[in-house]
Amino acid sequence: MIELVGLDGDDTLWRNEEWFAEVHQAFHGLLDPYVPAGLDPVGALNEVERRNLELFGYGVKGFTLSMIETAIEVSGGRVSAGEIQRLIELGRTLLARPVELLDGVVETVDALRDAGFRLVIVTKGDLVHQETKVAGSGLADKFDGVEIVSEKDPPTYGRVLSRYGVAAERFVMVGNSVRSDVLPVLAVGARAVHIPSAVTWVHEIADHDGSVPTLASIRELPDWLAGNSPTSR
Repeated sequence: MIELVGLDGDDTLWRNEEWFAEVHQAFHGLLDPYVPAGLDPVGALNEVERRNLELFGYGVKGFTLSMIETAIEVSGGRVSAGEIQRLIELGRTLLARPVELLDGVVETVDALRDAGFRLVIVTKGDLVHQETKVAGSGLADKFDGVEIVSEKDPPTYGRVLSRYGVAAERFVMVGNSVRSDVLPVLAVGARAVHIPSAVTWVHEIADHDGSVPTLASIRELPDWLAGNSPTSR
């Protein structure tokens, strides 16, 4: 009997990773004159991001710092100040981009509320940017709470369950990332629904054993929940 539904933000409620993919293309083009044949600048960036996650955390600001660091490394320090400024501008573009909800999100959230579910956004990343996204989405008033976290791991989900006074078996997390929205949720004894996104960040790619429900669209969520958990508010 599911009582609380958690919904991921980036690439579940609103578009996100596709904008990073556009910046990756621009980054590749900017560094192409500096790198030797066979070296992928975006691959190098992914490795720099990986080692910086513990210090910088998730989000555009850490990503921008990693772009600058990668540019200096792969160019042997030859990248110009103007090109560094261009990387900063690319990061600023990501921060300033208006929120674009994915198709069916508003209708789905309204349907879940009408069905009596308690709803919470559980999203990770830079606090200020995620707060801006939530505000810009126009969804905040439709949710019972918003949890912006630095990492999605079992202890984090345990704290969310405790804060909302919900037993693990009465919680389901819905999101596009197996690594963040599925595996740690199952580890605390709760349920998860996977809704794959068109583009997934390389650091979020993981597999599950196939037992987790996978939906083609968030529009399918109300029917799935109706078939799996009668609820009352």
